[in-house]
Amino acid sequence: MAAYGLGDDLLAAIADRSPSLLTGAATHIDRAPGKPGTHQPWPDWTYAGLREELIERGITTPYAHQVEAASLARSGQHVVLATGTSSGKSLAYLLPVLTTLAEEHRATALYLSPTKALGADQLRAARSLTSSVPGLATAEPHLYDGDTPTDHRRWIRDTSRLVFTNPDMLHVGILPNHPRWGRYLRGLSYVIIDECHHYRGVFGSHVAWTIRRLRRIAARYGAHPVFVLASATTANPAEAATRLIGADCQAVTEDSAPHGHRTTVLWEPGAADPGDPAQRHSPHTEAALFTAALVEQGARTLMFVRSRAGAEHAAMVVRERLGPPLASTVAAYRAGYLPEDRRRLEAALASGELRAVATTNALELGIDIAGLDAVVLTGFPGTVASFRQQAGRAGRRGQGALVVLVARDDPLDNYLIHNPDALLDKPVEATVTNPANPYIAAPQVMCAATELPITDDEVTALGITGTVADLAGQGFLRRRPRGWFPAPGIDAHGSTGLRGTMLQQVAIVESATGRLLGTVDASRAPATVHPGAVHLHQGEVFVVDDLDLEEGIARVTAGDPGYTTIARSVSDIRIAEVLRSQQHGPITVGLARVDVTSRITNYLRRGPGGEVLATIELDMPESTLPTVAAAWTHAPGSLGAAGISDEDIPGALHAAEHAAIGLLPLFASCDRNDIGGVSTALHPDTAMPSVFVYDGHPGGAGIAEHGHDHIRQWLSATRATIRGCRCRSGCPSCVQSPKCGNGNEPLDKAGAARVLTAVLDALG
Repeated sequence: MAAYGLGDDLLAAIADRSPSLLTGAATHIDRAPGKPGTHQPWPDWTYAGLREELIERGITTPYAHQVEAASLARSGQHVVLATGTSSGKSLAYLLPVLTTLAEEHRATALYLSPTKALGADQLRAARSLTSSVPGLATAEPHLYDGDTPTDHRRWIRDTSRLVFTNPDMLHVGILPNHPRWGRYLRGLSYVIIDECHHYRGVFGSHVAWTIRRLRRIAARYGAHPVFVLASATTANPAEAATRLIGADCQAVTEDSAPHGHRTTVLWEPGAADPGDPAQRHSPHTEAALFTAALVEQGARTLMFVRSRAGAEHAAMVVRERLGPPLASTVAAYRAGYLPEDRRRLEAALASGELRAVATTNALELGIDIAGLDAVVLTGFPGTVASFRQQAGRAGRRGQGALVVLVARDDPLDNYLIHNPDALLDKPVEATVTNPANPYIAAPQVMCAATELPITDDEVTALGITGTVADLAGQGFLRRRPRGWFPAPGIDAHGSTGLRGTMLQQVAIVESATGRLLGTVDASRAPATVHPGAVHLHQGEVFVVDDLDLEEGIARVTAGDPGYTTIARSVSDIRIAEVLRSQQHGPITVGLARVDVTSRITNYLRRGPGGEVLATIELDMPESTLPTVAAAWTHAPGSLGAAGISDEDIPGALHAAEHAAIGLLPLFASCDRNDIGGVSTALHPDTAMPSVFVYDGHPGGAGIAEHGHDHIRQWLSATRATIRGCRCRSGCPSCVQSPKCGNGNEPLDKAGAARVLTAVLDALG
């Protein structure tokens, strides 16, 4: 790859040799020059054997940011290192941890990872060091997770000094069994939280509580560990890390590692219909063809897609385009493969045997693959942090790299490819968590009380007076002289999941064979597995025969009916409590606790071309979601003054709501599916035209609050997306929503821009 080591060379080669392959065009090309690294001497406290081994491996001196973060941790301060990909964050935490383990033979440390791939990769790196450095043999790291054999778990508890695990296992395997971990917990000196920006939303809020429980249990054994966090660059690393661990945390953000030249291309697929520029060619096909062109130029490439099925399909398209013999150098990689298959693919990619891999975010972090030349992203991955993680997989050894983002039909993608500064020059989104959410705090308090009685001092220090009172009133907690205990018979840990509330699950079962195909949350079942719904499972097509919510089962029959289905719903939102409210002339902006009541009313059968074949009525129960919403209202008559007639108000508000939902992930670290919205021309609680955007999780996850706090930037980007879209009356790239329960009716694109202008003018 010497001939095409730089991204510009690759881009020029594709333009020269494959001019008719791609349908679209670049909306922006960014060329970031490389930079040299800045080094500092090894800290004098570094364990000599460790320093000598690292020098032997070619790390003659560490980077400045590694020394700064390691020294802060060594001095006893909690620290978060928030620098770019390939900046050597692992050395920054291994340096103080392994030094302490070498010097203090009773010291222990804990490593937490959000993914198995990352944890396994870091385990191999740490094990390589401990096995090579004299004095660190007793610090050999061990993996403790759901796959660890039972007999090995006891051995780890009794002897291991460096344990690699994940927050889920910490929650259900270690903390509730802390008496068995007494030896380990007494020596707990460091806790490493890797890729901590992944802990956001409901998951992050649960993890924040789990960390508080760990600190509480460790203190019971006389340990007060130092927390060392590694993160992508974020907008507020110190604040986010402090909120996550519940203690002050210092941030190190100056990246002193060297970086090679990087060319980033923002790509818009071409028009499929010359008469309608908004109808574009498939971004998935365009990205696959881009990948094929790179392989033809000899570039080793990763192609990121959003789904497992998409990874398989993309690899197939690339192979078909290339033909033999290059087709054999292309593979798919995703979660769900056997471990030995994943390791084989990783080795083949690292060795150069594979030229290209189509992958989900399973390869976003964790596997250190040197020598990659290019990354192709099929759509914006949801957050700037993920974009930079995926883009950073190429050029990890200082060589040049090419990054291509192929836009999907989505308001956020559309905005970013036409506003590149919002992607390339802005800080990564704030990590949004909300540990105070009562729907998260209540089960976590029950877990804490099960582990150790909660004292009155702890109730005050943790800010859980109301939560404890509510739990006591419901009979879940009981007061005793030593503190608050759980009532008998409650399995707090088993009924509390970190990755979402433990909602009832509905089993999807094949009627003819009794085969279990999967499960779906009971709250989502009426919309996804209602009677008559078409259900896809690993390439097979099924039709739902019936849905029994009381029994928690949906029965399905195999067979492709030749159409797809989409459920439609009606929603009502009522204000339970106004949390914040500020009037700006005719516009009032607020944050409120709300109850969202929804009911599936019917579903559409759509033909292969998207045409509606039939509308089938349904009789489904209502569901209510208590959550938090950001909202704005328009004073009576103000929309008329903005040029919106009374009959156009519903469509204008509806379109503005859809577009605002699509752009909120740019400002809050969330996915579009984490949020919902309701708009109405006359809301009963406000008596005014109103728009609500709410968290799709019970109690809220902090997303709507973040939107409220950044409403000017949020709605400015929303208006820019609507105005900049080339469609005539609204499309998926601006105001249409793929999950709209009303079938995207009514929608008024021009009216939405006027609505947002009225709000922004009032906000000033």
